[in-house]
Amino acid sequence: MRLGVVVTDGQFAQQAIALLKGAQARGWQLRCFLTDSGVKLLGDEAFRAFLDGSEAHVSLCELSVDRYPGADPHEAGLADRVIIGGQYQDAELVKNSDQVIVL
Repeated sequence: MRLGVVVTDGQFAQQAIALLKGAQARGWQLRCFLTDSGVKLLGDEAFRAFLDGSEAHVSLCELSVDRYPGADPHEAGLADRVIIGGQYQDAELVKNSDQVIVL
């Protein structure tokens, strides 16, 4: 299973992290795209811990990074782990996933 998770709002951080961890435990391939206030997950310690132990493909919206302080992967020390992009990365997630969940 190839699962794509799009997080559009920081209020769904706990749900997104639980979903990603559960999918990872099942051995599923994961893609995650963070946009709007969903980019705030970069500041969440549980999300960062997930990234450390995961091979999930993670990208985020460049415009959202500019909009929300603390969401810059360079400042968070995640520049080598997270791709800064745009809707192209979101489209790739949809194209390369069997199922997509949008939070």
